[in-house]
Amino acid sequence: MYKHHKTVTRALSLFVLAVTLFSQVLMTSMVSAAQITTRSLTLQAGASDGGSKPGGVVNHLFTFTTPTEGNIGSIQFLYCTLAAGSCTTPDGLVTTAATRASESGATGFTMVNTTNGAPYITRTAATVSANAVLVYQLGNVTNPTTTNKTFFVRITTYTSEDATGTATDAGTVNASTATQIVLDGIMPESLVFCTGETIGVNVALVPDCASATPGVIHFNQLFSPIDTATSSSQMAASTNAGAGYVISVNGPTLTSGSNTIAPMSAMAFGVHGVSQFGLNLKANTALTSTTPVGIEAAPIANATNYRGQAATNYDTVDEFKFTSGDVVANSANGGAGGTDAQIYTVSYMVNVPGSQPAGTYVTTLTYICTPTF
Repeated sequence: MYKHHKTVTRALSLFVLAVTLFSQVLMTSMVSAAQITTRSLTLQAGASDGGSKPGGVVNHLFTFTTPTEGNIGSIQFLYCTLAAGSCTTPDGLVTTAATRASESGATGFTMVNTTNGAPYITRTAATVSANAVLVYQLGNVTNPTTTNKTFFVRITTYTSEDATGTATDAGTVNASTATQIVLDGIMPESLVFCTGETIGVNVALVPDCASATPGVIHFNQLFSPIDTATSSSQMAASTNAGAGYVISVNGPTLTSGSNTIAPMSAMAFGVHGVSQFGLNLKANTALTSTTPVGIEAAPIANATNYRGQAATNYDTVDEFKFTSGDVVANSANGGAGGTDAQIYTVSYMVNVPGSQPAGTYVTTLTYICTPTF
């Protein structure tokens, strides 16, 4: 009995010693790995998916600092559901198509992605200085599919080229998938059109119909056979109509009782001493003996997002016409398509003969903007 007891005691002592030695080796291996610092994982957008989209095919950007100077032959990125302990690959994660998309700090690596959830990059081992900042982008990674779920990546550096053996430096980063926020809105068929004596612009220098002044407009002087009377009004238009818009003018000529001033039925220059009422949408330079009248459409048409222009018969400097129902402007510059807001300035001119009966001459003009969708 005594001999048997000694044998059992000795065997038990050897077992305890073996376990102790194994634990010391394991602890020594773990303790020997220095802590990676300043580490992060950024989920970056892929070709079509947002970076944190559950199940999205995206890019994972790792940035970290390795404290230990020495050779690095491989770096493993182990994806787990927990920061420590046994590692379970997050549901839906796919790294077997991952690529080493970019690198800096220590270069020359290629991707090994044969084991899902445990890709590593490898190279012929080369020295990396202490406190080196390393940056690696793993492309074409499929995120875990669980929404709003945190996952962890354990980063480990090795002197070996196959992510085995004793770790040099190690650290853990985490990230999370996130519910995508989907916004939708409707842009309806749109036409913004206004008229007034003047139309201002807002702080972004966009024509602002809210600032349009009343449309009661006086000519700059009394009518006279030896000079031309002028005035102007403005209008602004924009639309997303696929075929753009046309603007027409509608109304009678200037009238006082039974007396009228002749509307100009064809484009012509103003002539003193002749009965004429006409308009155009140009910057006129030689209309009066005092100052020019009118300006070009603003912003000027560029055949892309600004298509508005004066229409035929109303688009020649110092020549005027007036026929009720005529199209005076359109958005045909550059072909069919929508156009941002532009301001048109309509210039009016009146000449009269010396025999023109006295009176207050008035007309009410209506401008109509018609979009075609």
